[in-house]
Amino acid sequence: MKENNKNMPFLEHLEELRWRIARASIVVVLIGIIIWIKQEWVMENVFLAMSTPDFVSFRFLCEYFNMCVNEIPISMQSMTVSGQFSYSLLMSFMGGLVFGFPFVFYQLWGFVKPGLKEKEKNSFKGLTFFVSLLFFLGIIFGYFVVAPLAIKFFGSYQISEDIENIFTVNSYMSTIISTVFYCGLFFLLPVASYLLTKIGVITPGFLKKYRKHAIVSVLILSAVITPPDVVSQIIVAIPIILLYEIGVLASSRIYKKEHI
Repeated sequence: MKENNKNMPFLEHLEELRWRIARASIVVVLIGIIIWIKQEWVMENVFLAMSTPDFVSFRFLCEYFNMCVNEIPISMQSMTVSGQFSYSLLMSFMGGLVFGFPFVFYQLWGFVKPGLKEKEKNSFKGLTFFVSLLFFLGIIFGYFVVAPLAIKFFGSYQISEDIENIFTVNSYMSTIISTVFYCGLFFLLPVASYLLTKIGVITPGFLKKYRKHAIVSVLILSAVITPPDVVSQIIVAIPIILLYEIGVLASSRIYKKEHI
């Protein structure tokens, strides 16, 4: 591996990128294989557990907020021949991607970093650690807060008592996986604000100008994905608003450094 690739020919750049992607893919696949081997346990304890009142998030809400969940009236079925097999693969791949994220990001950042100036490298020290930390905080927030509230709301919602909620495995798994993964990406907002300010795409003034719009959007999003009660909406909205404010602070900090 070459530490300084500024003067590397184009084909050598591609070769470097290919090997980094290959290493990242191997890690994702290895973790995915472990999840595949334990797929029944993962399915029952990580995904299906979220549809029961005994799920840790529901117990917490019941004990500390008096918001008890008695039952989530849903059942599930697979509607296609390859349905369960396909979602075993998806579950394994996404699990490998989530748990292998720090190494994947490290490889991609390792490809970009040598092309930066020394001053820029110093500005981004510890980037892999902070990106990974925020990503996992988002995954935890999505899994224990957003996804359970979404499953509870949509699982309990009925137009008529004569209509039974029978979810497909496709719909149920997609809701949880996409919600949790996107929360992980959304928690990277402060890093995105920092990087976009660094390269001159946005300014702190831009973020402050559209702060009210962002807060309204967050409240609308919280109202859509949570049960229709104020406490649930606040639980989801506050961390996202805080992330936006942290992004403003990060943007302001780098903007001041660049314009001193």
